[in-house]
Amino acid sequence: MSSLIKPERLKMLAQSHYEEHKATAKRLRKQKNRHLDDIVQQLDEELFEDIDCLDCGNCCRSLGPRIIDTDIRRLAKHLKMKDSEFISTYLRTDEDGDYVFKSMPCPFLMDDNFCMVYEKRPRACRDYPHTHQPRFQKRINVSLKNTFTCPVVYHIFRRLSEEV
Repeated sequence: MSSLIKPERLKMLAQSHYEEHKATAKRLRKQKNRHLDDIVQQLDEELFEDIDCLDCGNCCRSLGPRIIDTDIRRLAKHLKMKDSEFISTYLRTDEDGDYVFKSMPCPFLMDDNFCMVYEKRPRACRDYPHTHQPRFQKRINVSLKNTFTCPVVYHIFRRLSEEV
């Protein structure tokens, strides 16, 4: 049985559990890094066995990743464009001065949730939702926000709220 939650329902559930998840995040900040990383990485592995990103694609529809210079060079080369052409075609500068896609959903997201540039995708996309990486404590705030977007992160917080 899949733990995938449709995006509209996920937002509602994340909102209804937000205060509980926020309290969990506060407790987690006091955990020893290594122990917390082990727990979160185990939950990440378990949940990604059950949830297929291709069934969701919510992150690609709703989050604008920061695009760094190495992403621009790699994607422009892959698309056989000059860096400046890639920037003018696909990117804008956000309020923080970072490059992001001009519009969402991601211009490389196809109807079947496959990514046209998957092997060359931006670093932020490669790293998302960050639950497989060390030092989860440093990403607690962004992970709390990601409970509204990613079913895996939502389920991780649900389990952490119950177990930790």
